[in-house]
Amino acid sequence: MRVTASLAAILLLLSLVGCGSFESTEIGRSRDVEEELVLRVATFNIEDLRTSELLDPTRPRPRLAAALLQQIRPDIVLINEIAYDQPGAPGWIEGQEPGQNGQRFADLFLAESQGDGLEPIRYKSFMRPVNTGVASGLDLDNDGRVSLEPPGRNGDDRQDEQTAADRAYGQDAWGFGTFPGQYGMALLVREGLEILEEEVRTFQRLAWSRMPGALQPEDPATGQGWYSPDEWSVVRLSSKSHWDVPVRLPAGVALHVLASHPTPPAFDGPEMRNRKRNHDEIRFWADYLEGEDYIQDDAGRTGGLPDDRLFVLLGDLNADPEGGNSLDEAVDRLLGLGRVNSAFIPEAGSSTAAELPHLGPEDTAGWGLRVDYVLPSADLEILDGGVWRHHGAEGVEVSDHFPVWLDIAVPIIDEP
Repeated sequence: MRVTASLAAILLLLSLVGCGSFESTEIGRSRDVEEELVLRVATFNIEDLRTSELLDPTRPRPRLAAALLQQIRPDIVLINEIAYDQPGAPGWIEGQEPGQNGQRFADLFLAESQGDGLEPIRYKSFMRPVNTGVASGLDLDNDGRVSLEPPGRNGDDRQDEQTAADRAYGQDAWGFGTFPGQYGMALLVREGLEILEEEVRTFQRLAWSRMPGALQPEDPATGQGWYSPDEWSVVRLSSKSHWDVPVRLPAGVALHVLASHPTPPAFDGPEMRNRKRNHDEIRFWADYLEGEDYIQDDAGRTGGLPDDRLFVLLGDLNADPEGGNSLDEAVDRLLGLGRVNSAFIPEAGSSTAAELPHLGPEDTAGWGLRVDYVLPSADLEILDGGVWRHHGAEGVEVSDHFPVWLDIAVPIIDEP
């Protein structure tokens, strides 16, 4: 019955999707211009996707998510909130290499057809450790206690309500999470594209205090820093991580994928430690594109992205420049940078307007905000894009976010 219900849910979901239709992009297809390559690039926050779901190819939620992606057919897609499987995390398989969940999703779900007329897609996954749910050994929520160990519940069921012990542990972790690796990231690239692993830069451990003018949280009752001087010197900027992943295209040029998932600007107090962190996590990308010299990656390399590099910035930024709780200066600055092509705002198709009347066409999350972004560099032309609205079916909710996609034209550069 479980498998039957899953298949029925998928078929019903596919009949309800309403983002408009388009032909799928194939790697190397150009629009009758020999000097361009058209890529479809997407981001999708699949809410709290855990190892237990990814080990079972009959589970309905990852099947529904895969069905959506098999319709959109992106060449590059960032998945937010997929658990980074590692020791100490639920579902961890002893003896396996950490960070296999992205490839599990690719192999067990995306490489298998998830419905009539849906063609499989083969992807290579990139995953790296994240800060969420990793114990800091510090009292970062100032409750007088240091939570060093996850509460020890099974953790396989994302529907479990968080307990006080879960929250206490998560708030003392480097980034909020009830177990190590929760809410991680995976970058998936189609066959025919190459991740340049040796050139990847990660910024998981970058100290927040290295950022000049960082919005250091303060206790309004005392006027003192929320974190002690010793804590402030080591608190990490990124709640998950920031990645620069170069991907070599068939044309030979490298496209830098800038991936992140800043903390929600909520779940804090008058010190605004999450709102300020969200602001500075977004500000990091503007600084990276402008080459600020405080930037140092986890391998010790300094500096930002050179001006001549092509890039696309992906992820759930948890900030809408026109609403919500975020401090908007950072996202406004990022969208206004000369290096960023932000003029095109993806929208949902009109066919979903009557079914989801509480959402505006630009909203990428179910609570009515634009928080998920695909932002190419200014030298990349945007040909099309959208927000792919979906519904749950038979009680299965895929996510509280919707996939966002763009078709971009990448110039073909002849290598010497």
